[in-house]
Amino acid sequence: MKTRLTPNESAAQIEALQPTLNAAVTIVSEPQENPVQGLLSGIPVVLKDNVSTKGIRTTASSKILDNYVPVYDATIVEKLKNAGAVIVAKSSMDELGMGGTNRNASTGPACNPWNPAHITGGSSGGSAALMAAGCAPLAIGTDTGDSIRKPAAFCGVVGFKPTYGRISRYGIIPYASSLDTVGFFTRTIEDAAEALEVLAGRDDHDMTSSFLPVEHYKENLNPDLKGKRIGIFRTVSDRIARPELKKDFDELVEKIQAAGAEAVDLYMDEKLMNLIAPVYKTIANAEATANHSNLDGIRFGVRKPGGSVEEVMTNSRTAGFSSYVRARFVIGSYTLFEENQDRLFRKAQKIRRLLVDAWKELFDSCDVLLAPAAPDTAPLIEESSDVRFGKDRFEEEHMQLANFSGYPSLTMPLSLADNGLPFGINLNAPAFQEQELLDVAAALEKIIDFKEEPACRVK
Repeated sequence: MKTRLTPNESAAQIEALQPTLNAAVTIVSEPQENPVQGLLSGIPVVLKDNVSTKGIRTTASSKILDNYVPVYDATIVEKLKNAGAVIVAKSSMDELGMGGTNRNASTGPACNPWNPAHITGGSSGGSAALMAAGCAPLAIGTDTGDSIRKPAAFCGVVGFKPTYGRISRYGIIPYASSLDTVGFFTRTIEDAAEALEVLAGRDDHDMTSSFLPVEHYKENLNPDLKGKRIGIFRTVSDRIARPELKKDFDELVEKIQAAGAEAVDLYMDEKLMNLIAPVYKTIANAEATANHSNLDGIRFGVRKPGGSVEEVMTNSRTAGFSSYVRARFVIGSYTLFEENQDRLFRKAQKIRRLLVDAWKELFDSCDVLLAPAAPDTAPLIEESSDVRFGKDRFEEEHMQLANFSGYPSLTMPLSLADNGLPFGINLNAPAFQEQELLDVAAALEKIIDFKEEPACRVK
């Protein structure tokens, strides 16, 4: 992995772009040199602000954690440091990971480097923006329901969500435990392969982490499409909004076939697809409500005064959470009421199984599945609404299937729309087939040859 910037230069550039992008929560003013010689020696790294960092404030972009400074590093931070990397900033996110726009961060919306009037996507929008702006060659994110892959598409970079359990989540402030996955943003597929090799592996602190050995993903990269079966997810691609982007997508399919791959048109029952969003909302909000019950102003975090313990908790949570997050907790609490669990939560889990079975079946006909990451480019900040609370459209939500199933999923840029904003594609593979996914992505990277850069970028 290469970089044009030293860690100090990287931090300075993030600071310089902060008035325009508002993408950082904490910037390390004088990053300490890391003497370790490894795969990431001297590489500046941005961390999403839900990654615990010893001695560095970690807020998850929530007012209730504004004063929280962890006493330990997350496992992935230890791995990065052991590879020689240097942490330069903590990036903005949707509060506690709950959102898809990066609008509800306690520090305000992060802005898209291609056009600051547009959203970055969320919840890992700050990391995506700083990656697109060239501030660091590696930025960490988390993905609960496309929270890495959608911002990557909107910001024109590579966003990778590995298989559930491939990377440890120890030290990550959670959102929904059965869906959360640690991943990252890079500029190239080769860098993504290298980052995965550094971050992946078993961690006894995280009992959901896999025992499978870590492969030499970068060394084993094979960007050859001959003999590959590439599934084209037509249920989603048929809904691309802009004619020029539909043309770009269809031309890519033709180039894939010309490179020796078989393109297989695949479909999924739209009645089932329409259940993606409600199932996600039900499960994610319920798990989030349980996970964040400890954010009460008593044990840690910002405490507001009150005449009793109950009053302190009520005042702290009311002041500490945005109305958007409080609404999600209300939904989650209602779902977890004993009288509602069979009717809502367990029913959602059963439908999730049906969705996963249908998703898995698609891979009987292909090695890797290709779809647009989103039907359109990033919307304006002032006009956008979080689709999890707006009208549900499966073409916006389909990447949540990779969270339901735990399968690896990757987003990369395809082209620019007529409005000058990037448009991304999404690739998916079966569980723990990261090498297959990276191989196909590397081949498409050569075919696409995306070289455009945003106006708001480190010069």
